[in-house]
Amino acid sequence: MRQIWKSFRALYFASLMMLIGSGLLSTYLALRLAADQVDSLWVGALMAANYFGLVLGGKIGHRLISRVGHIRAYATCAGIVGAAVLGHGLVDWLPAWLFLRVIVGLGMMCQYMVIESWLNEQAHAKQRGIVFSGYMIASYLGLVLGQLILVIHPSLGPELLMLVALCFALCLVPVAMTRSIHPAPMHPAPLEPRFFLKRVPQSLSTVLGAGLIIGSFYGLAPLYASQQGLSTEAVGLFMGSCILAGLLVQWPLGALSDRYDRALLIRIFAGALALLAFPLAVMPQVPVEVLFGVGFFASLMQFCLYPLAVAFSNDHVEGERRVSLTAMLLMTYGIGASIGPLAAGVLMKMFGSNMLYAFVCFAAVILVWRIRPKAVTNLHQVEDAPLQHVAMPDSMSSSPLVVALDPRVDEQVVQEQMQTAVEPQEGAETEGERQAESQSTASTDESADKPV
Repeated sequence: MRQIWKSFRALYFASLMMLIGSGLLSTYLALRLAADQVDSLWVGALMAANYFGLVLGGKIGHRLISRVGHIRAYATCAGIVGAAVLGHGLVDWLPAWLFLRVIVGLGMMCQYMVIESWLNEQAHAKQRGIVFSGYMIASYLGLVLGQLILVIHPSLGPELLMLVALCFALCLVPVAMTRSIHPAPMHPAPLEPRFFLKRVPQSLSTVLGAGLIIGSFYGLAPLYASQQGLSTEAVGLFMGSCILAGLLVQWPLGALSDRYDRALLIRIFAGALALLAFPLAVMPQVPVEVLFGVGFFASLMQFCLYPLAVAFSNDHVEGERRVSLTAMLLMTYGIGASIGPLAAGVLMKMFGSNMLYAFVCFAAVILVWRIRPKAVTNLHQVEDAPLQHVAMPDSMSSSPLVVALDPRVDEQVVQEQMQTAVEPQEGAETEGERQAESQSTASTDESADKPV
């Protein structure tokens, strides 16, 4: 364990600083707009723009990495993200903020892809599970610490934006100083939407629902808490406790997932989420104690949905398709996370802040209706199922390349589908040989002409 920490601490630190900055930025923007009495629709739109940028970065990030290399791509994106963050303090025009959030999301996705491909390159096959868990802990811890900064510094001045930019500057240092060799260029596996819609429809429904719920939570929960009368410090504590719940639930969830039917667990957790969200959905004003308690337990439920859906889908997809499956799941999650904040923002604008949890409750009820354990025929259950549950990193902090770290995916399959072997071109070799031969001939002629 000590050796793993020594080997990967630089990349873990980079992930930690990135997520501190990202978590702080999301909450800061929501509270800043709330203080300026801006419609919740704009708050939701900003988070939707961020997720749209993440999805866009997942499609084009590999091109940038293959063109300029991992370190240059990472440095470029870190610089652009830092500039975009500071741009929020220079411009107050909200449409410009939408554009800046897209840029932030796109740049961060490219950074995730660099870190994850580097982790995969350095991790041995037997260490992938431990390395994966360390990456998850760094991701969640960064999000929690980003919220706690608001407790220490509740003022919503431009200095918080400077702090976010500082985090993105510091995350650049360990990658720029690395002595490791560049990992092999990796690219996301091709999507197979028709195949997966037929094979694992319930898993995709769960992932879409998780995206709707968690995307709206990250974007609008700070606004909701602020409109409930919480101070900036209290909002930071509320968000930090909710995200911490997502981290704490992963290990007991793994034990449950490996022991009981995963479709049934999804339905149970979705039902529990609907019941817990219901009081917050129907009460315009909630006591602080109730808000913290119910919010914490609701977060326990909502952060269970995505990992269970991933494990459930892996049970019914062959090993050679799991690379494509992960890319499909993350894409589906990103679509849901882009739609969720917009829809919840419209409801909050029309009917009040409690509509955030009304939206969560509605999405959870849809999952209870949609997920039917009896409909699972197990006709396509793979031979090595049931697979061990793996606690996934927060989907806000992972790319399609995260599949390379998943110990359930065969490493050989990852190499075949996500790496392109660099084969020398015959034409180039021939030309090089011709040049070498001509130079050799020329040098021979010159030596022959020289007097002895």
